[in-house]
Amino acid sequence: MENETIISLRDIVVDFDGEQVLRHINLDIRNHEFVTLLGPSGCGKTTTLRIIGGFITPNSGDVFFDGKKINSLPPYKREVNTVFQKYALFPNLNVFENIAFGLRLKKIPDKEIKERVFEMLDLVSMRGYERRDVNSLSGGQQQRVAIARALVNKPQVLLLDEPLGALDLKLRKEMQIELKKIQRETKITFIYVTHDQEEALTMSDTVVVMRAGEIQQIGTPIDIYNEPINAFVADFIGESNILDGVMIKDYVAEFAGRRFDCEDFNFKENEPVDVVIRPEDIKISAPEDGQITGTVESVIFKGVHYEIVVADKEGYRWKVHTTLYEEPGREVGLSVIPYDIHIMHKMPEAENK
Repeated sequence: MENETIISLRDIVVDFDGEQVLRHINLDIRNHEFVTLLGPSGCGKTTTLRIIGGFITPNSGDVFFDGKKINSLPPYKREVNTVFQKYALFPNLNVFENIAFGLRLKKIPDKEIKERVFEMLDLVSMRGYERRDVNSLSGGQQQRVAIARALVNKPQVLLLDEPLGALDLKLRKEMQIELKKIQRETKITFIYVTHDQEEALTMSDTVVVMRAGEIQQIGTPIDIYNEPINAFVADFIGESNILDGVMIKDYVAEFAGRRFDCEDFNFKENEPVDVVIRPEDIKISAPEDGQITGTVESVIFKGVHYEIVVADKEGYRWKVHTTLYEEPGREVGLSVIPYDIHIMHKMPEAENK
């Protein structure tokens, strides 16, 4: 079934040398989805992936696959294959034999091996390379072979641990599109680890944002970007202006030296809050038409838009994304509508270990 849960992590705790790396992780992964674990280095995303793969046993908590507890099941008995950043291809075998390796171990008949390997070569656009030495391939081609080798065994789940990290930017962007296409065609559940927010937003059906061994937010890329649950998520997914503020009462917040109407409620009166405003949601106008006035401090052309920093009279610096050029040194007005002001509870300080 399409939206059936295939993997469940329940209250997973992992300690390394007395340090808690995963803190009570609970996560359901649905069948046929492209799920990305996203977060900074050391947040626990690769450890989570390795728990699913069976390479690490949790100190406490349970791992379920198709409703069955698999804590003690070794990696080779799980319906899961893994693609690592270092592709770990066999240098003494050609492309065909690298892909066929797992099938030969299972004593699959030669005719079926040939059919399945060529099916995979077509899937990863590598037909014609089957007799090539893997050492003669480019990084992107080696990565395709590693993916084909993982998929030829028809796993129910494919784990991908930063597999594009070694590629240059242009090739990475091409492979992002390619991976999503492969996932859609095979309908295999992909669980992907990255610290690259653009990768996560581009490819995923569901994004799991992690910090310091804890899950901060789970949602679609659009939900995570437009409705971040806290300042950390807002800052990690896209760029943001994050300011200290006070919720004066329902629908009224004070920050940057003045009061603004907003659409948030159910906060305590005068509660200290984090205020998040995306750079593309700030409009530049003539000084007399803005809610805030300031001076253009810097302008950087980003290809699609300009990134403009405006210093206001209260000493705040505002990052603004706009398609219109503004001259440095010019006085401007800044405005933001209530809908684009996101008010969040202050986060407890947590070290990102």
